[in-house]
Amino acid sequence: MKILVCISQVPDTTTKIAFSDDNKQFKTDGVTWILNPYDEWYALVRALELKEAGTASAVHLVTVGEQSAEPVIRKALALGGDEAIRINTASSDPYVVAAQIAAYAKSEGYDLVLCGKESIDYNNAAVGPMLAEMLDMHYIGFASKLDVADGKATVDREVEGGHVTNSASLPLVISCQKGMAEQRIPNMRGIMAARTKPLKVVEPADVQSLTEISSYELPPAKGSVKLIDPENMDELVSLLHNEAKVI
Repeated sequence: MKILVCISQVPDTTTKIAFSDDNKQFKTDGVTWILNPYDEWYALVRALELKEAGTASAVHLVTVGEQSAEPVIRKALALGGDEAIRINTASSDPYVVAAQIAAYAKSEGYDLVLCGKESIDYNNAAVGPMLAEMLDMHYIGFASKLDVADGKATVDREVEGGHVTNSASLPLVISCQKGMAEQRIPNMRGIMAARTKPLKVVEPADVQSLTEISSYELPPAKGSVKLIDPENMDELVSLLHNEAKVI
């Protein structure tokens, strides 16, 4: 069984965010980039576990990004991926990302495609289902557990008040969330091996974006905090009634 893991480069959550061009462009100067946690901690690690158990024969990585994404790709290879594919373009449109991956993956014979439930920058959660449609595969989203045997995947998903178990035949696209696997840290052997693992650069397919970003906006600054004497319950009740806002 061949597994393809979709990975993406995202800004570290501690990075200071700024915009330019009348708030239409995200400024990348000084940004610290990381491997998207949902892709790394859950999708990639579960794929590696399936390979280590003998269920999968190969784990390939794919990302849609420019050359600046290669350090992040090498980290994913250091964790244990066998080879990586970088589709040489950048886009914030999830349709374009899904279409680029699908154009590459259609002829590669992957049995299972794993991705994180969403990227932590745009939080669209849209690439997985669109990719499944483009590859003509079934899709199961927001999975917290995955087992594969005899050409069939058994998947647990958390729902309000409990969880549901789905089963589907391969090939299959699954998006992964917390619970799927435990985070790993690359060891020195993996880091050294990653330097020589194949990283293939593929030129992008001719795909037209369906969306454009009209503007970015930072969240409002946090307001001040009012400290109330614990003995003064009347003031607290009055503030809750008259000033507190329900978000």
